[in-house]
Amino acid sequence: MTELMLAVMILLLLAGFPMKMPLISAAVLGFLVYFPDMSLQILVQQMIGGVKPAALIAVPMFILAADIITRGHSANRLIDVVMSFMGHIKGGLAISVTSACALFGAVCGSTQATVVAVGGAMRPRMLKSGYKDSFAIGLIVNAADLAYLIPPSIGMIIYGVVSGTSISQLFIAGIVPGLLIVVLFSAYCMVYAYRHDIPVLPREGWGQRFTAMRRALWPMGFPAIIVGGIYGGVFSPTEAAAICVLYAAVLEVLIFRSVKLRDLWDIALSTGAITSVVFILIAAGAAFSWTLSFAQVPQQIIASLGLDEAGPLMVLVAVNLAFFLGCMFVDSIVVILILVPIFAPMIKAAGLDPVLVGVLITLQVAIGAATPPFGCNLFTAIAVFRRPFVEVVRGVPPFLVILLLVTGLLVAFPQIALFLPELAYR
Repeated sequence: MTELMLAVMILLLLAGFPMKMPLISAAVLGFLVYFPDMSLQILVQQMIGGVKPAALIAVPMFILAADIITRGHSANRLIDVVMSFMGHIKGGLAISVTSACALFGAVCGSTQATVVAVGGAMRPRMLKSGYKDSFAIGLIVNAADLAYLIPPSIGMIIYGVVSGTSISQLFIAGIVPGLLIVVLFSAYCMVYAYRHDIPVLPREGWGQRFTAMRRALWPMGFPAIIVGGIYGGVFSPTEAAAICVLYAAVLEVLIFRSVKLRDLWDIALSTGAITSVVFILIAAGAAFSWTLSFAQVPQQIIASLGLDEAGPLMVLVAVNLAFFLGCMFVDSIVVILILVPIFAPMIKAAGLDPVLVGVLITLQVAIGAATPPFGCNLFTAIAVFRRPFVEVVRGVPPFLVILLLVTGLLVAFPQIALFLPELAYR
């Protein structure tokens, strides 16, 4: 029966239906076969229950804050401050792109918004400085992945809701792996610049640096609010999201005056459209996951793979592989909703820390966003930069290797992700 449900999903996807239809259709089919005597109202209740957790309120809040910031001046001000310190280093422009993606990711939490905001400003500069377009685009779409790891992260929120893991701990656990990726990407950028003899930019004086820092003080308030507020126990992730929306509106409308008050209506409509898609997927995924769990399909899958008595290392490898492959083909939210309940019994039996697993899953989701054939960052780059698919993916492999290396390091040395949460919550 599981095979039939998956076959229905694949056929509907190939037929061009949006992802919510395959999920709902497979859930209804499984429900009717497994529980023919039960009312379909139960399935509807599961869908409603899927979007009930209060933590999900943070998702539209962070999306709205990202929309406001993307239309304003915050991105360029963050880029300018990074460029003032990094531009004169060999490969400094590429390093600035990586650092700017990390900073902007800490502001908005969206990989696609980061591709648009940072890529739109930095790609022309990289081309003018002698970088190949394939390298520039490959760096942008992969550095944008940092928005998933460095809080706030929509992927972490959804994983936390589905698995019952503390979202605050997940946010803090993503900081060090995100910074590790920044360091490794920066090292590769320096090597690339030396190999291709990329010229450096003039060194800026301290006066220019202080000016750039002063202009970026307001945007830097976002990570201070999110990380500092949550780490200090001042407010929850949901409260942090609400404060970020207010802060973004005040910043862009009243202080920078880059967004007009009447523009907020269009921004809110855009956020509502995106949020509705996300929440429909969450509801459909909740119904699908409940059908599978109630029919004990996860236990059957784990037993058939011979992983019911697997050790922690083998479980981590299986989880990483499943999410890596899944996110190459299917939307990351859908993969989290389907696979987390399947692997939950295995993760619990192996005694793995759910925070560590959450960071690894989020990393695989981030990798999938920039990995062919269906990574969302790739298609965002195609639309924004107006380049063909082949050219966009040509520069991806070196960065993919680095991201997989970080995955291996997290599996081998879990404290990379866990020592900050342990320090904060012990």
